[in-house]
Amino acid sequence: MSATLNSVPGGKRISVYVTATLAFVLFALMAFDTKVISLAELEGEVGFSPQQFAQETFPEIQAYVEKNAVDASVLAPEVLQDAGAAGEKYGVAASIGHIVPVSLSGVAVESQGGTYTLDVADVPSDIAIRVQTGPAINGTTLRDTTGNIQFGDFTNQIEYQDVGAALNDEMKRQVLADISGQDLTGKTLEVVGSFTMINPKNWLITPVSIAIIE
Repeated sequence: MSATLNSVPGGKRISVYVTATLAFVLFALMAFDTKVISLAELEGEVGFSPQQFAQETFPEIQAYVEKNAVDASVLAPEVLQDAGAAGEKYGVAASIGHIVPVSLSGVAVESQGGTYTLDVADVPSDIAIRVQTGPAINGTTLRDTTGNIQFGDFTNQIEYQDVGAALNDEMKRQVLADISGQDLTGKTLEVVGSFTMINPKNWLITPVSIAIIE
């Protein structure tokens, strides 16, 4: 076809037009067959990331706990008098009891699997106070402490549970990395964190900050 067209006047020009037309048709067919994926669709295909959620959300949780933490010496007598009232006053309702943000300074006197029992001044001795320092951080206290992270925010129970574990891991990365592996026995710790008040005489604190004083 090209040779015939080129043999007559204007044949070359017609050949260019034909080539351009064919290219346009081919491009149109390719565009018709191409699916445009929005950013939202792409994120949905990639899937939900508990780690990214935790990285973005932990600083907000940390700020909330630090702002709302009540001193242990103030909290303890109120808890012993009426745990339910103290929990409602200072914390948020959980599936069992309340989650309460607390601050304290105490001496680490004993460790069991990275969980230290603390001797805290001005807190009655019949209240046991412990703080988790890893490597294992148990529970969903961080996830639930603000009351703002709800099951309905996620696709299913697996995502909801994964977020709790990811927040614990993010806390370890941001808060516990500098003290990981250290023997804290005998050292004075300043702790800010939250605990679930199931047993008012047994506080297991998940920290959002820990400082070694001595």
